[in-house]
Amino acid sequence: MELALLIDFGSTYTKITAVDVEATEVIATAKGLTTVETNILEGLNKALEEIKPFFGGTLPQFQSRLACSSAAGGLRMVAIGLVKELTVEAARQAALGAGARILGVYAHQLTSSEIEQIDGSCPDIILLAGGTDGGNKETILHNARMLAKTKYGNTIIIAGNKSAADEVQDILLKAGKDVRVTANVLPELNKLNVEPARDAIRATFLEKIVEAKGLRRAETYIQGVLMPTPAAVLNAAKLLSTGTEDEAGLGELIVVDIGGATTDIHSVAEGHPTRSGVTYKGLPEPFTKRTVEGDLGMRVSALSLLESIGSRRLASVTGLPESEVESYVQYVQNRVELLPENGKQWEIDTAMARLATDLAMERHAGTLENVWTPMGAMYIQHGKDLTEVPYLIGTGGVIVNHPHPRQILEGALYKQDQPTVLRPKQPKFLLDKEYILAAVGLLAEVKPTAALRLAKKYMVEA
Repeated sequence: MELALLIDFGSTYTKITAVDVEATEVIATAKGLTTVETNILEGLNKALEEIKPFFGGTLPQFQSRLACSSAAGGLRMVAIGLVKELTVEAARQAALGAGARILGVYAHQLTSSEIEQIDGSCPDIILLAGGTDGGNKETILHNARMLAKTKYGNTIIIAGNKSAADEVQDILLKAGKDVRVTANVLPELNKLNVEPARDAIRATFLEKIVEAKGLRRAETYIQGVLMPTPAAVLNAAKLLSTGTEDEAGLGELIVVDIGGATTDIHSVAEGHPTRSGVTYKGLPEPFTKRTVEGDLGMRVSALSLLESIGSRRLASVTGLPESEVESYVQYVQNRVELLPENGKQWEIDTAMARLATDLAMERHAGTLENVWTPMGAMYIQHGKDLTEVPYLIGTGGVIVNHPHPRQILEGALYKQDQPTVLRPKQPKFLLDKEYILAAVGLLAEVKPTAALRLAKKYMVEA
């Protein structure tokens, strides 16, 4: 029997999944409160104690012991580029795809006040892009000189105009910064190249951030922290979609992941226009795309969710008075462990989750713009067309633990009153019932086909 222990050091809980790799079977799952402020091993050991009975009271020898982490706020990044719609967006996509939490994005030449903002946000990594290869050099050089003055964000990844990369690196090295150079995220106009930057971010996370978050202690037991948790989920989504050489995947899909602090949407799809007469405009989007909505969370971001969707709208969905809805939202803010205790609370939690899904999908999906030309009306597509995506997968505590998860997931669907927002129309709803997508993403690093079969086995119809 080949066993794998897959660990997710989350911001609230450390979750573990023990898997029989050969049988593609989840043997046991458990969780303990993450103890990053004291000793990260405390929460891990508590979870390990919980699974001992499944192995006769003694932990077995696990051939693979792999981990991901979003503890202590996860991977915090700032992205900087030249033009907001081009190199800035390319840098943002690279950072999000690497599993980062974006603290801010900046375009054009940085100002002194923006440097103060960056210092105030205390990023783990700064991604500096700007200019196509052989194009504008002045902006990225100016921004390098400005970043040389920062007190925080000591690690800077350069992913801009290759003609300026050496000079940018020299400026930052002289300022005592830890500098990594990778390929341009936008080497040519409308040519996206985010994978090298994603790899550089992930390598930096492993080398630097693991130490900063106190996770080095855990490496006495595990073989390594491989990636941020959101990157593990995106890894699993891509595997489930595209498959391996030995086994086919499901095809294009979307994952809705609702947490206490954010709502993440992952789409693994080309997103090309599905209607005739539609022209694509703008920066091409990556096949595996992730967006993070920091104002749409069930607990830590509950008040910002209320602000974003409006108390009147939330109350209208629940049928409860606005005052009662507002009171509950204020109560659950920062009570990360709280679960609904009665019917009214379930109604409010469900409405919060559905509306978070609704708004997050609206922001993630592409849009159509009606433009009048001398030849008549035509449609311009911006972003991904997700209308024909066949699968929508739900994960995250509020979805996994809900008695009727479709009530939440249906918030992602195409709306007749929003015909220009290219949401999925008739997907099949699947549920990550055992909450194992992050574990699947980890296992995929060493046993991709087994990980794929595990994912398929434990995805159930919602």
